[in-house]
Amino acid sequence: MSEILTQSIQDYLKQIYDLSADGTPASTNDLAARLGVAPASVTGMLQRLSNVSPALVVYKKHQGATLTVEGERAALEVIRHHRLLETWLVQTLGYTWDEVHEEACRLEHVISEDFERRIAAALGNPVRDPHGDLIPTADLTMPNDDTRPLASLRTGEAGTVKRVHGADPAFLRHLQGLGLVPGAQVHVQAYSEFDGNLTLQVDSHPACVVGLAITKQVFV
Repeated sequence: MSEILTQSIQDYLKQIYDLSADGTPASTNDLAARLGVAPASVTGMLQRLSNVSPALVVYKKHQGATLTVEGERAALEVIRHHRLLETWLVQTLGYTWDEVHEEACRLEHVISEDFERRIAAALGNPVRDPHGDLIPTADLTMPNDDTRPLASLRTGEAGTVKRVHGADPAFLRHLQGLGLVPGAQVHVQAYSEFDGNLTLQVDSHPACVVGLAITKQVFV
């Protein structure tokens, strides 16, 4: 199996895993947008990955793709590499959380399993990466995620930020400025039923009003 898991294939499997996390198949157009390739190229790759033995994806035309058991394990392996590398870059080399994604993307495909084990051990086998995303275990299972979107909180409710979904550096820097980082305490002062905006008190930061573009990407 390992001989066919090129960097391109690993990228496909990782994106299919992310896009289908809610239980719906990953669409060709969504994959094309994520990977920066033409939809026709995506279709060709999905057909290829569904025809290898053992198959890595289940692909149905016009319905999208999901991972097989083998495909999911391969995706979780590269995700584990990525999230451990992000954690290592922040904790050991002084990177900030908005700088690590691209570096980890380059390195995730080339580190050995021994290097992975050494990083995990040196970091104390972390459960979450700098963005709060769960790190797959060494046996390639994803821990249960009991978080919910910040958007689901209402007036008077409070929570602790656990993770942030998104890798765009500008978005992460914006959240940093608001104090919406993992570990932050959030109190909802007001909720607008017309636009879904929340007025938040985040730790000792000034109260701020945030919309769904943010509150759907922050989890408590």
